[in-house]
This record gives sequence, C-alpha cells and structure tokens, in this order.
Amino acid sequence: MANNKTPETPQMSTMAMVAPLAGWLVPGLGHVLQKRPVRGGLIFLSVLIMFVCGLGMQGKVYGLNAGDLLDMLGFVGDFGNGLFYFLARAFEWGGANIFRATSDYGTKFLVCGGLLNVIAAIDAHQIAIGKKQ
Repeated sequence: MANNKTPETPQMSTMAMVAPLAGWLVPGLGHVLQKRPVRGGLIFLSVLIMFVCGLGMQGKVYGLNAGDLLDMLGFVGDFGNGLFYFLARAFEWGGANIFRATSDYGTKFLVCGGLLNVIAAIDAHQIAIGKKQ
C-alpha cells in the first residue's frame, strides 16, 4: 500500500522569527534564547575573535557600495557581523592599509566572521522550527 502521509510543514512561531534576527544582531543570542547557551557562547566567541583579529590586521570594513561587485559581496559579508558591523562603521574602525600584507587577511577575517554569523542565525531558525535539535 502507498503511504499517504503528507510531509509535515514546519510551524512558524514567534521564536522562529525572533531567534535568527537576534542571532544575527548579537552573534549567538538566537541560540541562547532557545536554551542552548554553550553553543551560543561558542558562536559569540568565534565571531568576536574573527572580528577583532580582522580589525587588528587593519582589514577593510566595507560600506554600502553599488559600484563594484566585489565591494557589494564584501558588504554582505561584513553586514553579517550584525552589531559588530554597526560599531565598526560608527567608530570608523578598520581600513584597508595597502602597505601591510596582513590587511588583506584581516579583510577576509571580517567577511568570514560575518558569514559564520549568518550561518549561525540560519541554524537558530532551523532549531526554532524543529528541523534540527
């Protein structure tokens, strides 16, 4: 006999909307709100360390720019840092120092930290809707 079960659709709850937004704004907060403080703390430390290392290497913090494709992609990656990005833009932290070889690595650290935070926010959403434990 054929199995007539329809696939279950995930339930959209308030936590399913709040967790990824909170997790994006403050790295790891989406997991902490769902009572996973160890995972949330590890995410916070990972993103913070990548962000601080990127700034320490004088990496570039991208602004909104519609001119160059790579600058737009860099902005998307940096914007993923959430609150850290807004602090960096407000206090004018970071800058592409072309005379230091490490500034390019610092830029990559900043972008990768933001992308890691976006993945963590998606993970928080998946936990909130019940697709992941």
